[in-house]
Formats: sequence, structure tokens, C-alpha cells
Amino acid sequence: MKKSITRKLVSGVLGSAILLVSSALWAETAVVVNPGNDVPITSDDVAKLYLGKTKTFSNGKPATPLERSEGSAIRLQFLEKIVDKSESQMKAYWSRLIFTGKGVPPNAVDSDKEVKELVAKDPGAIGYIDVTSVDDTVKVVLTF
Repeated sequence: MKKSITRKLVSGVLGSAILLVSSALWAETAVVVNPGNDVPITSDDVAKLYLGKTKTFSNGKPATPLERSEGSAIRLQFLEKIVDKSESQMKAYWSRLIFTGKGVPPNAVDSDKEVKELVAKDPGAIGYIDVTSVDDTVKVVLTF
């Protein structure tokens, strides 16, 4: 009897943990820019900015991509879905560019709040946040 209760309890806890993790993995992410930025932006444009292949938006104005902290779930999801690279591939990619003097990776920030503050202040900033953090200080150009 005691083993049966313990098994049910463990199964319930594990089931809850799996649901919690899977809901975090399915969280929707928004790519955001300054509200004054009216340039249309595609996921390909975003990938090129974060890979350092371009430093401007399609209208020629400078872009300042904001990266998220290494190992964060939102960064892993962004890299997989938009840039089509794993975190280790991205690290190796930027290491090569830095070593050859061909690029500098985007600055990393820790939170949705920090991304929003920087994007609101800089007309050229672009970043990504959890869609639930979106407010009128930023403009959504892409969700995934």
C-alpha cells in the first residue's frame, strides 16, 4: 500500500514537471524593435543581423541587435528557430569572426525588461522577448 502511494506521488510530481517544462519550451517569442521603426523585417533579415552578415535594416539605417544570455531558454529557442544554429554552433561561428577581425557579436542582456528598455531608447535596436512581456514601449515585427 505504501509503495503504491509513493509511486503515484512520484508519478504526479514527474508529470507536473514535464508539463511545466513543455509549456516553457512552447512559449511564444516576439522579435521587437523601437515603435518608430517602420521597416518591414523578415525572419531572414533577423537571422542576417544576428549573424553579423548585415549591420543595417533594409532601409539602410543602422541596426543594433540585442542578444540574450547564454544558456537561457529564450536564446536557445531563438537560435534554433530563427538563426538555425545551436548555441555551441553560434559560439564557434562568432569565435571565428572575432579571431579573423570580421565581426563582433551582439551585446547580451539578461531580461525582457532590459531588452524593452534598450529598444525603447534606441531607434535601431532589435531584440527578442517573451510575447507576454510585450507592451507599448516596443513594436512586434515577428513572432515564433
